[in-house]
Amino acid sequence: MILIPVLILMLGFWGAALYLGAHIVPEQQVWIVQRLGKFNRRLEPGPNWIIPFIDSVAYRHSLKEEAIDVPEQTAITQDNVSVILDGVVYVKIVEPFAASYGVKNPLHALTQLVQTTMRSEIGKIPLDKTFEERESLNAKMVEAVNQAAISWGIQCLRYEIKDIKMPEDIRKAMELQMTAERQKRARILESEGLRQSHINESEGQRQAKINIAEGAQVERINRAKADAEAIELLAEATARGLERVARALDETGGEKAASLQIAEKYIEAFRHLAKEGNTIVLPSNLQHPGTMVAEALAIYDQVKRKTPSSVEAAIGRAVN
Repeated sequence: MILIPVLILMLGFWGAALYLGAHIVPEQQVWIVQRLGKFNRRLEPGPNWIIPFIDSVAYRHSLKEEAIDVPEQTAITQDNVSVILDGVVYVKIVEPFAASYGVKNPLHALTQLVQTTMRSEIGKIPLDKTFEERESLNAKMVEAVNQAAISWGIQCLRYEIKDIKMPEDIRKAMELQMTAERQKRARILESEGLRQSHINESEGQRQAKINIAEGAQVERINRAKADAEAIELLAEATARGLERVARALDETGGEKAASLQIAEKYIEAFRHLAKEGNTIVLPSNLQHPGTMVAEALAIYDQVKRKTPSSVEAAIGRAVN
């Protein structure tokens, strides 16, 4: 009869022990087990058993990525301007053992590290570069935090600056500076446009003059070619005429016909000279046309004999 209560007590004790020693770890979590105050093992997701009263779960860590708000803080830029900025940092526990025993409160320590690192990085750049280099500033923050937090079992995935505030007088001065810069760029662009316009106009005028000169040159060349061709054609026509005259002179009666034509031309020339001129030089024997014809035939005879002195003498007699 005494054994029954003892058995009940023993079964209750072992049931309670099994109940206290059974643990179910959720997914993406790791529990750190200590045995008599010393690290024993880590419990992975799923059912796990520990020895009651000897083993205990000391730390519970989530392996999920976590976003931590960084409170507002004051920082001084390289040109001694105070700015207020805040941000958010995304971290993840990658080594639960280091996160448990490397630092007392890893997330708090990481927040303090982010704030001090941000003040240090802001102090390296002037105020104007703070807004321009936000992306590179975030990358530098991640690199600096990972170098310091590697012993804590924490990895900083990224950091983002949420807002940057500055004193009101500095903000107004920056707005005035930006307005002046825009006006300066507008004037520069306007002057560049006028300069390019003048250049284009001068280039157009220069090209127009070149085209006119080239056109005039081409016109002169064409005219000269036309004149040369005309002279050449006239010379060829004259040569052909002289050849025909020469052939006609060699034929029977050619000399008489030539003599008659010369006499006619001689008299015709004096007739036109009397009509068109006011002052006329006439031969002395104008009242004897026969004498004029004889002189013209004498000139022809001299030309035929090819004696220049005789031709000149005959022409002189005809004029006198």
